[in-house]
Amino acid sequence: MEWTDKIIMVTGATGSFGKKFIEIMLTEYHPAKLIIFSRDELKQHEMQLNGFTHPTLRYFIGDVRDLERLRRAMAGVDIVVHAAALKQVPACEYNPMEAIKTNILGSSNVIDAALDCNVKKVLALSTDKAVNPVNLYGATKLAAEKLFVQSNAYAAGKPTRFSCVRYGNVVGSRGSVVPMFLKQRENGKLTITDERMTRFWISLEDGVRFVIRCIEQMQGGEVFVPKIPSMRIVDLARVIAPDAELEVIGIRPGEKLHEMLIHEDEARAAIELDDMYVVQPSTELWFGHNWQGRGKPLPDGFRYASDTNPEWLTLEQIKTIINEVEET
Repeated sequence: MEWTDKIIMVTGATGSFGKKFIEIMLTEYHPAKLIIFSRDELKQHEMQLNGFTHPTLRYFIGDVRDLERLRRAMAGVDIVVHAAALKQVPACEYNPMEAIKTNILGSSNVIDAALDCNVKKVLALSTDKAVNPVNLYGATKLAAEKLFVQSNAYAAGKPTRFSCVRYGNVVGSRGSVVPMFLKQRENGKLTITDERMTRFWISLEDGVRFVIRCIEQMQGGEVFVPKIPSMRIVDLARVIAPDAELEVIGIRPGEKLHEMLIHEDEARAAIELDDMYVVQPSTELWFGHNWQGRGKPLPDGFRYASDTNPEWLTLEQIKTIINEVEET
């Protein structure tokens, strides 16, 4: 896929993912134009102060809740990466309608605007919390996934295709436990909710590069899931502050002991490649079903969960990751 003639828009582009995506695009792929779409003028100003001033960049103030603004921003756009979301689990629990307005209705607006503007590819970012969700954030992301997959049926004769990427916790991102542990280390006490807790982990750069690969390969209707390692939260705490006291405070509302990226029912429609799984549409859409020749089907009862994952981060690997986070 040739990127140099593409116009790309990123919703929520002032967040952790958006900034890293823009950085990699500018340094390695050199698209014709990159549109930063977000609602926070301060964060856009700070991005520019921090060197995001390339002549191909365009800054749009706008909210995904505003369909007309999205239509204006997407005029002439080839690719949209939908990263805008309310993602703090406690905040979504306390402000449920706000989470629904941004994560579900906002996603619907992105879909409608992309169809109206004949955008060619739209890739939405999802989360492991969308699989068998127990909190509102996960439920809204599950609904957003369903919208993106099923909206391929609306494309009809249009060129627009919709797919999703689903992965686990991003090390050091907004809302990650890593910055909290680093802050708590100063006081000599780290709080963990349960010593048994495990999570999938992916670095910000690996997440961005996976999204880029999926944009290049997507046909519409797929949910792409990378093969990523698991980490025990207690191991993370011990690496960040080996001498600190660990206080177990109990699992918070809406929190799981372990996360899942593919559940058993989805696995029947999924195939395995060397570096990822591809969940194909379960309903009869016109495209997104021809991955069988590129991978192998998953066995009956397969589930991809953080506690049964065959790949685990060692303490040394965790230490390397934390050192990189502290240096940024």
